[in-house]
Formats: sequence, C-alpha cells, structure tokens
Amino acid sequence: MSSKVYFTDMSAKSGRNLLDKTEALFLRSGIADIIEKGDLVAVKIHFGETGNIAFIPPPIVRVIVDQIKAKGGKPFLTDANTLYNGTRKNAVDHLETALRNGFSYETVGAPLIIADGLKGHDFVNVTIEGKHFNEVKISSAIHYADVFIAVSHVKGHDLFGFGGALKNTGMGSGAPAGKQMMHSDVKPKIKEDKCIGCGTCIRVCPEHAITLKENNKAFINPDLCIGCGECVAFCPMRAIPVNWRTDEASAQEKTAEFALGVVEPKKGKCGFINFIINVSPHCDCCTWNDVPLVPDSGMMASMDPVAIDQASLDIINKAAIIPNSILGGKPDAADKFEAVHNRKCSYILEHGEKIGLGLREYELESFWTR
Repeated sequence: MSSKVYFTDMSAKSGRNLLDKTEALFLRSGIADIIEKGDLVAVKIHFGETGNIAFIPPPIVRVIVDQIKAKGGKPFLTDANTLYNGTRKNAVDHLETALRNGFSYETVGAPLIIADGLKGHDFVNVTIEGKHFNEVKISSAIHYADVFIAVSHVKGHDLFGFGGALKNTGMGSGAPAGKQMMHSDVKPKIKEDKCIGCGTCIRVCPEHAITLKENNKAFINPDLCIGCGECVAFCPMRAIPVNWRTDEASAQEKTAEFALGVVEPKKGKCGFINFIINVSPHCDCCTWNDVPLVPDSGMMASMDPVAIDQASLDIINKAAIIPNSILGGKPDAADKFEAVHNRKCSYILEHGEKIGLGLREYELESFWTR
C-alpha cells in the first residue's frame, strides 16, 4: 500500500507562475474536494518569529485561501501560542508578529485567529490511544474547525532534525501545556524564590497534586503529578520552569500523538501542503534564518501527513547542497538534517505510521515540472 503525494517544482514561466502552481496543486491533490459550503476551515500556518523571514510568503497563502472560498468554505489562518518566551507567547504579541511579517486580512483574505486564546488556556482534551498519551491538549479553534489544512514550511529543527506537516500539526496545534507534555519527560518543580503562594497552580491542577506548604509556597507531589504541564502554563510568576529535558525519540513520538489528536476527529477532512523553500537549518521559531541547506525544490500536497513528510525528506536529501550553507563542508551528507543536528528524523514518521496517521510508502505524481 502507498499514499498519493502530488508534487511540482519551482520552475515558472508566463502563465504558470508559482501562484498558478499553488492553485493547481491544491486542486489536483483533492484537498479542495474535502471542503463543503459553510465549513469553517483552519489553515494551520507558522507566522514566523520576529527576525526570521523564511516563512511561507503571504501571497502564496492567499491562493489557498481564495480556493477555499471558491468551494464555499470559511477559512481562517491560525497557530497556537508558544511555550518559550518569544514574540508569539500570547495572542496580542502573536498577532502583532503576524502583521509585522505581512499576514493581514488585506494580504491573505482571511481573518487571523490564535487557536488557543489570549494566553494559551483555550484548548480541548482529546482522547486518543497512544504509546505516551491517552489524552492530548488541542487548541480549541483547531479542534472545533470543520476542516484542517496544514500549510507547512519544511526546515530543520534542533530536536526533531526537521519540521514538516507532522510537527506543524502536532506541536503547532498543542496548547502551551500540551507543548510542555511533548517536550519533557521530567515532572515540574516549584522555584520557591519566585512563588508568591497565589494558588493558581492548585486551582488548575487536574490531579490535585499541588498544595501550599506552611511557608506559603506551593509544593508538587511527584507521586500524584501526571506531568500535564497545566501549572507551568498558568503560573503568573513563572515559578514553575519549563522543562525541556527529553530525547528526540520521545519528543517526536509524542508530537505524532498530538497530530493524531488533531486528525482523528476530522477523518476525511484534513489536507497537508508542504513547501520546500528557504530550507533553513533551524526552526522558524528562531529569531533568524541561516542560509538554506538546498535550493528551493518545490511544493507538494497530500491527504497523508506521514507520506508528505517522507517525500519531502527524500527530495531534500537528493538535492544539491548550497556551498555557503552550514553543510557547505559536507557535500556528501546522505541525510542533511541529521548531518546538521545529529538527530534521527525518522522517529516521528515511524510512530506516525504505527498509530495510523499515514504511510511512509508513497506514490509521487509530478506535474508542471521542468
């Protein structure tokens, strides 16, 4: 068995520019056909961190929005707030960043909605059957949308090796507390010098694992704690630090399970589009983007997030290395992202296939290529 992945390269000419090719890809892949009149369509995208300009250009996103509208859908661009401190940690800063990077109703033709609300507390607990989780925290606007379309920029990542459709769907759709669950295998602890005894963590803890000690400082009982990350996300004083301690296999598998929490409730109503352009060695969450590893290679679409990511990796690994990139001294690197980050990229693909997200075997249908 294999999944269909549609591909077109970055060659262009009069009457067949990159916007034309984006439209053709959207239609040929069948993604347009999953949209019914009146559907609320979540277009999951990364708006880019301030200082990073490797994100997908708004004019390309506008083509996708216009095609959704042509089918009678009601599209909105969306992303969830970050766990780390940056320019997208709350909805106000997040929207300001999106506007600064060129995403507005005027440029993309759709409203921007931060999926997990003002401070990342607006999410739904979705039941799944996974290796690591039986419940995942999916941002509300994404969960309640009728259709989900992940528009992903393929690039490197320090922990994952690379990021594509699966990471954009799983990590990108998780509320901050969910991001803590994916990033850490260590239970949280209180920093007493920052704790003011306000009791916020006690109120949000689902397992009643937190109490106030006699000194009016919070205490987390490790025997009751399930590591859900709620206290980390809600603490107003940041007295419960974010734990980033994990290994790449666990983090990738957990992210695949969050992706399952997005996709499973919307069977037959999810599509994935990957852009292999500006393939920077690091994530779009960084405040910079380095020289791309390979030349712009194309765009692809599929109903299968596993297949499209596998196809994206294969195309990148077959491409020539840009001489002045970070891989310039390793022209024979067989796995480009592993050569950069010393991370195995396949854990998320292997686990995604195992839990039923899709197939690694794919059939590539190319069109309008040089």
